[in-house]
Amino acid sequence: MAEQTSVTVLGLGFMGTALAEALLKNGHSVTVWNRSPGKAEPLAAKGARPAATAAEAIAASPLVIVCMSVYGNADGVLTGDVLAGRTVVQLTNGTPKQARALAEHVTGSGGRYVDGGIMAVPQMIGGPDALVLYSGDEAAFEENRALLGAFGGARFLGTDPGLAPLFDLALLDAMYGMIAGYFHAVALVRSEKVQVAEFNPMVTAWLTAMMEGFSEYARALDDGDFSTDVSSVATNQVAFPGLMDTSREQGVDPALLAPLRDLLDRAVAEGHGKDGLARLVTLLERPAS
Repeated sequence: MAEQTSVTVLGLGFMGTALAEALLKNGHSVTVWNRSPGKAEPLAAKGARPAATAAEAIAASPLVIVCMSVYGNADGVLTGDVLAGRTVVQLTNGTPKQARALAEHVTGSGGRYVDGGIMAVPQMIGGPDALVLYSGDEAAFEENRALLGAFGGARFLGTDPGLAPLFDLALLDAMYGMIAGYFHAVALVRSEKVQVAEFNPMVTAWLTAMMEGFSEYARALDDGDFSTDVSSVATNQVAFPGLMDTSREQGVDPALLAPLRDLLDRAVAEGHGKDGLARLVTLLERPAS
């Protein structure tokens, strides 16, 4: 358990409440504030101290955790001289640009700034599988590392405050891509009245096996060597129309597949047919006109 200290939590939605509860369970003195005061009442019953205003809440603690529904909401509460001498840890989901702008505002007001990306749902907070990514003021992070450990694993990515939201969104990007592929595959088998429970073990094993290739993709991209004897861009381009045609024939919308088909066509047209699939990343980094 971290040394007991005073900490403020701004924002008491599902995630903010989970963060405050984790801090209380670890014995910290927690001040809470929310635009709708009623959300503070359950936490007050557990030992938190509700503040009447955001400024009062910020003034109550040297460490301020922010977790609001949208990034812009923080702009309206992190104001004034009250930020001086305080460390702000922003855990609202946002963009790298927003994080860098807020970091400039907080440091310009005399405070220290750490941005974070929560890779967990509220029910996971405080458990072994929760991960929170951090970036920004390294000294401020290290001073509060033990306390932040109440939320789950804490990983510091670097001093650029934009890194945590960038990694957060990139991981979500990978998740949504995987879910989209799974949903499309499920729609295909359901077109023949197959029970999804029957298909799940196969698709889970298949995706797990395919993830073994990520390390090779990483090597190819870091080394700039896209040669392959496994599966080339051209091989996949030739096979892809069959997947599109089958989708249409089975009455399944192929819209999720179309962008990848277009990217494969572009890669071949630009002379990358013999390369491995990691070559597609370099095309994404150079959007077509």
